Amino acid sequence: MSKTQRTREICGLAPIVPVLVVDDAAQARPLAEALVAGGLPALEVTLRTPAALDAIRAMAQVPGGVVGAGTLVTPEDVRAAKEAGAQFGVSPGATDALIAACEAEGLPLLPGAATASEAMRLLEKGYDMLKFFPAEASGGAPALKAIGAPLPQITFCPTGGVSTANARDYLSLSNVICAGGSWVAPNQMVVTGDWAGIETLAREASKLMD
Repeated sequence: MSKTQRTREICGLAPIVPVLVVDDAAQARPLAEALVAGGLPALEVTLRTPAALDAIRAMAQVPGGVVGAGTLVTPEDVRAAKEAGAQFGVSPGATDALIAACEAEGLPLLPGAATASEAMRLLEKGYDMLKFFPAEASGGAPALKAIGAPLPQITFCPTGGVSTANARDYLSLSNVICAGGSWVAPNQMVVTGDWAGIETLAREASKLMD
């Protein structure tokens, strides 16, 4: 039984999962509403700012949204994210302690892998939906295509350096279900509260698989 069935369902909601760095929790709800309205319901809030957990709490109240916590590194991160209302977790890599914490908390995990060995170790543990990170620095779409040839049972969400310029290169691969991207919520648009502009970017990204 795959331990990533729920993660796979969330990743399948839209071609792009917005990767969000939120500095002000007051911006969280309107940001989430704009992204969901634009067709991107799965949202990854990275635990890189003091406002991240409060942002997750706010976004968890948005109808139609599925908010997750990114940059999970420690079991403490997992517990805090779950308590804040995160419905899934994303990690740059994977450790036994992190995986155990997610399983104990019942938090679906998208663990990171950049090599065939890392992917195989996670597959051994029952994880067949992985984050390919850092995608561009690890060889980009050609590298991910090459890893997929001997490991067709693993599906990926490439993240890290994915942009409008190369998103289709990743999304066209048979072993990619979605990609993580930050371009749909540019910092300047968030700071100025340009929610209509963010909704437009989200709508464009939601059609990348068409």
